[in-house]
Amino acid sequence: MNNQYLDVFLEEAKEHIENLNKFLLELENNPSQEIVDEIFRSAHTLKGMSGTMGFTQLLELTHEMENLLQDIRSKKIGVNERIIDTLLKCVDILEELIHDVEETGQEQERDLQLVMQMLKDKSGESFKGQMDASQSKVEIAEEKKEKDSLDLHNLNEYEDRIIRKAKDQGLYIWKIKVTLVDECLLKSARAFLVFKNLETFGDIIKTEPSVQDIEDEKFDNEFTLYLITSKSKDDISRALSSVSELKNVDVVNVDPDSIVVSNDDSGKELDPIESVRSLESKQQNTKAANNFKKTTKTLRVDIERLDNLMNLVSELIIIKTRLEDIKDNNYQTQRETVEYLERITSNLHDAVMKARMVPIENVFNRFPRVVHDLSRELSKKINLVIEGAETELDRTVIDEIGDPLIHLIRNAADHGIESPQERIKKGKPEYGTINLKAYQDGNNVIIEVSDDGKGIDLNGVLAKALESGRVSKEQAKNLKDYEIISLMFEPGFSTSSKVTDISGRGVGLDVVKTKIESLGGSIETTFVKDKGTTFQIRLPLTLAIIQALMVSVGNEKYAIPLSSIRETVIVAKDQIKTVQKREVIMLRGNVIPIVRLNEALDTEKLDEHQEDLTLVIVKKGEKNVGLAVDGLIGQQEIVIKSLGKFLNDIKFIAGATILGNGEVALILDINKLV
Repeated sequence: MNNQYLDVFLEEAKEHIENLNKFLLELENNPSQEIVDEIFRSAHTLKGMSGTMGFTQLLELTHEMENLLQDIRSKKIGVNERIIDTLLKCVDILEELIHDVEETGQEQERDLQLVMQMLKDKSGESFKGQMDASQSKVEIAEEKKEKDSLDLHNLNEYEDRIIRKAKDQGLYIWKIKVTLVDECLLKSARAFLVFKNLETFGDIIKTEPSVQDIEDEKFDNEFTLYLITSKSKDDISRALSSVSELKNVDVVNVDPDSIVVSNDDSGKELDPIESVRSLESKQQNTKAANNFKKTTKTLRVDIERLDNLMNLVSELIIIKTRLEDIKDNNYQTQRETVEYLERITSNLHDAVMKARMVPIENVFNRFPRVVHDLSRELSKKINLVIEGAETELDRTVIDEIGDPLIHLIRNAADHGIESPQERIKKGKPEYGTINLKAYQDGNNVIIEVSDDGKGIDLNGVLAKALESGRVSKEQAKNLKDYEIISLMFEPGFSTSSKVTDISGRGVGLDVVKTKIESLGGSIETTFVKDKGTTFQIRLPLTLAIIQALMVSVGNEKYAIPLSSIRETVIVAKDQIKTVQKREVIMLRGNVIPIVRLNEALDTEKLDEHQEDLTLVIVKKGEKNVGLAVDGLIGQQEIVIKSLGKFLNDIKFIAGATILGNGEVALILDINKLV
């Protein structure tokens, strides 16, 4: 299947899945005709899209959902909890099928029998008789059409010879007339699906109109094809039943004696079989899934942002021409042109950034469903409040932040929010609240996941740390609150006596931390006992271009992200003290440990003749560390380049950048250094 169409299908299918989740949750709380119509519209559209792409399981499931929703729309049945749960289960399966398509290019076989039966049971068996009667009328009409169509078949001599030879070999020759529904929009796509479903049956020797006309949609709502095959009429009917928007399919056996041979010998010039196969090759059949590559990530961009980009590129071309025309000694004009170029590139950078930005609601939209399911599973009453969903974030970050947020929400629901009975005893509302909030702070986006639950039991965390041997009794006496909380983010740490399927304070938080730090972000935790817990995630607006401080260590240059730096200081060597075999300094009453970059990075020694030590004070949550460097070069905007898959896991290095003189400077990963 052409990846171009597959990308569009996946993008729109995901939107419809979001809509189905959203409106089904609304329907549960507020049953109304308008909401049912919205759900029906999404299911119907998804059905049509799936049929067009040839995804039969998606087609069958959405078709059955559509039947149930139609009964609700027509007031034949009412909405209840079981129906909502059934439809939500269907949405889960649809999501899994779409994920399969995204990963492999085609559906993977899944057992739909149970959920299909659930849908049919609720759609009302009382109408079965009417449906059977209606079906009988259709069959009678089809038989009449079949009889009327048996009379004549206009074929040329070449096609006649093929049919007679096939007949001698004991094969069937079927004339298949396909009628599309009147409102069908993609007629050529429907025709292709018909060809695709029949391709394994045998050879198509003729089409009316021609293959080219069908491909160009130069036909009304009908087309006919002649198929040579060993398969029966029922096999063909079953194969085409999965194609949507087919109004009628007539399958008629061709008797060679009923063929009227025309004088048109054009078939000798072009083999009809090869002609049909050329249509299939143009459409790039989905059966080539072994060669399937993951679909490219797409991004919808406001046309005004693209227009702005186009204007800036036009100005760059003007600048290029102007630079070419400047004479060697005209320094004034050179300086003015370079300044103008700097403004244009700065504006171009901003414009590209805006083009890559998408609202964080693309991630937030999935969480109401998550909280709904958790409420049922945990027998708790939980409200989810979302703020700042319009906040924009780089698409790369958006794609990666979903899983950490889901874990934090599950964590809050499982171990933060108390049971309704416990909340009432504490004088709290019966319903617990999880707040999901996003807002921009300078060049960063802050995402907060907070709950009004019981907070964190520091004594419990410390007891588990002592029990597991992570800290000694002596160390435990001197630990500050934020240091105890940081233990929760250690790999494998848990405060739970038993691990639940949902979450645990500490279970998986190390994964959350690792993912956020890999995005250049940080996570901080605050709590008030019996009032709640807040996880605050700080993320850069983009992962492509950042502000950095360039420093030198020996003969090497390194970049430190500006967002991680608190300050720079120069201290005399006699101010350096040693505590527990580690160098530290006292800075405004705070103890700051020192990391000598030459030792951490295994490079040349720092200049030992310097009497003063240059420190870059960097932060990681509540913790500050001084990075010892040879010198400060200055602040610079840098473009982050990946080191590639072979150098991806180098300790302390987050990437590289190319400087103005062509040199390569490595970017330090502060989260690993500190």
